[in-house]
Amino acid sequence: MISFILNNEDISTDQPAGETVLDFVRYHKDLKGTKIGCREGDCGACTILVGELMGDKVRYRTMTSCLMPLANAAGKHIVTIEGINPADGSLTPVQQAMVDESSTQCGFCTVGFVMSLTGFCLSERGRPRPQTAKDVLLSGNHPTADKEAAISAIDGNICRCTGYKSIERAACRVSEQLAANGKQFVPEYFAYITERLGDLNDSAPKAETRPVGSVPFVGGGTDVYVQKPEHMAESYATPLLYDEQLRGIRENGEFIEIGASATVTDLLESDVMNAVFPDLYKHLKLVSSTPIRNMATLAGNFVNASPIGDMTVFFLALDAEIELCTSPHVCKGDTRTLALKDFYLGYKQLARSPEEIITKVRFKKPSGDFRFNFEKVCKRTYLDIATVNTAMSASVTTDASGTLALQSVHLAAGGVAPIPLYLKETSAFLRSKEITEETITAANEIMQSEIAPISDVRGTEQYKRLLLRQLFRTHFVELLAAELTEIAE
Repeated sequence: MISFILNNEDISTDQPAGETVLDFVRYHKDLKGTKIGCREGDCGACTILVGELMGDKVRYRTMTSCLMPLANAAGKHIVTIEGINPADGSLTPVQQAMVDESSTQCGFCTVGFVMSLTGFCLSERGRPRPQTAKDVLLSGNHPTADKEAAISAIDGNICRCTGYKSIERAACRVSEQLAANGKQFVPEYFAYITERLGDLNDSAPKAETRPVGSVPFVGGGTDVYVQKPEHMAESYATPLLYDEQLRGIRENGEFIEIGASATVTDLLESDVMNAVFPDLYKHLKLVSSTPIRNMATLAGNFVNASPIGDMTVFFLALDAEIELCTSPHVCKGDTRTLALKDFYLGYKQLARSPEEIITKVRFKKPSGDFRFNFEKVCKRTYLDIATVNTAMSASVTTDASGTLALQSVHLAAGGVAPIPLYLKETSAFLRSKEITEETITAANEIMQSEIAPISDVRGTEQYKRLLLRQLFRTHFVELLAAELTEIAE
């Protein structure tokens, strides 16, 4: 049985663990407010809130219910549009803002926007005032930042009618009301969810042990439910997203270790990661959308083996390693460590057995003057897969004359080969080289010989080669931003 709270109702169901939350709430609970749109996590019409008990508080995140297996609802508070509607039939502040700004036309997408903005309000109210640049971007400490954060919260919602400006005005109005702190954004029953989830988790039955390979493993579901939704819907998939052994981001000796089920949002909110990557928000904002970042796991991105996987390219440029485990009980069987760049043998071919799952990702803590950059070009800025993406890490040294040189260079690219590609030869060439126009030009020639792009719906071979060449140069502009600013001044 899978037990959770749906709006204000306690639920226990024996429906297949692989059935989507979207289908459960619509067809088994007759809650038709959550809409069926793309079923690929793109449109946001099916957005819900998922509340997870974290200590003595409940943390809410938006997720697309069309890609969320019912297994991942276990022990959580699942909130649909019906769950935020006031009992007296009035409108919530978010709904009223949408009305006041004429932010709806056909209305099909409206529910998703309302849920995304409500999720923004719940996350902001519990967040401490910002102390770092990352916090300012995430929660805002001035009017413009608050409004930008509110608009960012709806980056996973698509509207075909309004042109978005009216919806953006509604988001800004919501952020102003949030700052005034005089509005109740959700019903009163939310105040009792913490205690109810505690009781639910205490009484929850233990997960049934199943043989390895008998059922699929599923993390956030953002890839596998797009690729084979019918198969997954009938499966009793073993859920990994909330497995505590696979979560967490921590420093461990000379390494930074990340649990395989850590999501992109977990990375974004990690103090450990932000200490290493000051531009992390800017980089990860290019990865999908808020609801998908809340669900998508590192291991899922790696195992999907897409040649344009954003997080795969990101971690290839860190020369990351993965830990693989063979066991029905996660992390208790035989383990081995493999360089991420050696994980990909060919298109969708992985250096692992069917019984193995990724349990951990790690990379060495940077030392010296470490710099990192991630670039991505796609047909639209956000919520799209890349035509070409690339990442580069390097340590920079400066001699007495002010000459800059590269050390410990790692360069990766996607969309230019059958696999996410670690550019071995180019990386080796750049090490210990002075940063000059001649060095960049020579490195580009080597890089072009390493890649093998094909023409497809995202662009021609020639276009992809041009993109990578330009993005490669952009790495140097971004990596040397401080020095270029000094020269400009």
